[in-house]
Amino acid sequence: MSRFDRYMLSQLLVLFGFFALVLVLVYWVNRAVVLFDQLIVNGQSAGVFLEFTFLSLPNVIRLVLPMSVFAAAVYVTNRLSSESELTVMQATGFSPWRLARPVFVFGLLVALMMSMLMHVLVPRSTAQLNFRQNQITENITARLLTEGTFLHPTNGVTFYIREITPEGILRNVFLSDRRKAGEVSTYTAAEAYLLNSESGARLVMVDGLSQIHVDDGDRLFTTNFSDFTYDISRLISDRSQRRRALAHIGTPELLFKTDAVAKELNLSRGWLMEEVHGRFNRPLMVLSAALVGFATLLLGGFSRFGVWRQVIVAFVLLITLEIIRSATIDPVRSDGQLWPLIYLPSLLGFTLSFGLLWYAAHPLRSWRRAAA
Repeated sequence: MSRFDRYMLSQLLVLFGFFALVLVLVYWVNRAVVLFDQLIVNGQSAGVFLEFTFLSLPNVIRLVLPMSVFAAAVYVTNRLSSESELTVMQATGFSPWRLARPVFVFGLLVALMMSMLMHVLVPRSTAQLNFRQNQITENITARLLTEGTFLHPTNGVTFYIREITPEGILRNVFLSDRRKAGEVSTYTAAEAYLLNSESGARLVMVDGLSQIHVDDGDRLFTTNFSDFTYDISRLISDRSQRRRALAHIGTPELLFKTDAVAKELNLSRGWLMEEVHGRFNRPLMVLSAALVGFATLLLGGFSRFGVWRQVIVAFVLLITLEIIRSATIDPVRSDGQLWPLIYLPSLLGFTLSFGLLWYAAHPLRSWRRAAA
């Protein structure tokens, strides 16, 4: 690469890193607030919060890369144009095609990063994140050991603890079970303990009262007990046979075992085609976004008033390509044979950028043809 190519590529990479970092932080803050509310407030440690945060980062980065690469291309091109650097290079004989070479290399590098995310990091991280979320959901002890809050571990069950002592004693426990039709069972105890056994978790309540209200005849049965054991493992349904999600399955399996995966997930072939080809299309969209941003601003040339109009046009073009991408999803999901439509926005992006570069390379000829 020439010195100019290295200079422009370094500017693109630096600005891309800046925009990506800012956008990732914005997304991460929003995600962290939700995670903090779900984990820390429900009794999980800060280590679990950090683990979930890192597992969600690959998907966050996947979302911000297209906008980051577009913003970097537009910003660098605008700065080079306003400082007349592009004008000087064009005066030395650099054509728009030659000027676009470092932008193409930049887009290709980011596309490789996106490919790594789409095919490896995002499926594995989301699968691990889903696994850990299910583990915490099924962790009865973590779900129930929250003092001062009415909890609903499953439909029809309410659980409350006023205080948890450092020794692990649960004081002033309330448990209401309304899962049985026509009957409500309520248990209150001065103290209780959570015990783990081979058959599951048990709640041992001491010095309490059992109240069972039956709708038939509107009868109420009360029993005072010195100790009572309640099987709380029944509060969580058995999820050992949980089905995999489409986004968690690797690309090779989706490509070469399509029918088996579709049968396992009870999905049509179109859903699998949209998912797997979407993973290949995303890196191409990143490359086309960089080229469209650069080619659009190159049309403005040097102007003391800047190229803000070209920036607006570039942004509108990017939004249009994203709308087209969204519009291709439903047809492909309905009919898997239409999977080539997934690549339509990328193809349009490349065609548009090449057309803009050609127009920038032949401005006078294009103007004369238009006038004629």
